[in-house]
Amino acid sequence: MTRRPGIAEPVVDDSRRRALTAAERERYARNILVPEVGTAGQERIRAARVLVVGAGGLGSPVALYLAAAGVGTLGLVDPDVVEVSNLQRQVLHTTDAAGSPKTDSARVALAALNPDVEVVAVPERVTEANAPEVLAGWDVVVDATDSFPTRYLLGDTTARLGVPLVHGAVLRTHGQVGVFDAGRGPCYRCLRPVPPPPGSVPSGAEAGVLGVLPGVIGSMQAAEVLKLVVGGARPLIGRLLVLDAWGARVDEVRVARHPGCPVCGPCVTPRREG
Repeated sequence: MTRRPGIAEPVVDDSRRRALTAAERERYARNILVPEVGTAGQERIRAARVLVVGAGGLGSPVALYLAAAGVGTLGLVDPDVVEVSNLQRQVLHTTDAAGSPKTDSARVALAALNPDVEVVAVPERVTEANAPEVLAGWDVVVDATDSFPTRYLLGDTTARLGVPLVHGAVLRTHGQVGVFDAGRGPCYRCLRPVPPPPGSVPSGAEAGVLGVLPGVIGSMQAAEVLKLVVGGARPLIGRLLVLDAWGARVDEVRVARHPGCPVCGPCVTPRREG
């Protein structure tokens, strides 16, 4: 594929593609009809390995839409259990699932939606000790968390592994989405070099989240994943979309690579593993 400015090549190795079956052609017919996707793009989607960290408000629409699209292997990382207070926005789960691990609840829902998708459940927290192992070997990692320490850990680790990170965040009526790929643009630490002081930014549990907002931002994250997987699109690399849902306004913030970034600066070479 010829590299064009701003246009991303697919992150999926074409050697992993295989011909679609008749059943797959029927299931994914509307995807295949989209000229930007076509048969080759759907084969890449089926060959893709995508890890979603967080099976809550953002992770729910991301996982549902990626499974519906036919992503071949979908990883879900979350250590928590389903609570009734989650259900206002975490549409992957049901009332009957309250008290169950979120990864178990998610596995059931995704299998019912598309049994052809392989779901890899990781019912644990991502830590500095396990992050390199948990995040390695995936084509794309999705940040669907609500914790600044975890966001920085995901950003730093994916940059060092050479894996693109699709970021999303929501609070009250505002949300944002972007793509951080140290091989082609800035990393998350270029956007925010250091985490905010503890307690300076309220959590969703403290400030609230408009229930539909994670659906909007999570769907945009899923679209960015598919753009990276299929290729030929202009992903949000070096750009951050900021949504004010209450004011019906979307702004774009440019993000540049920081020349002194300790994670993706000119003296650091990302490595691709897996």
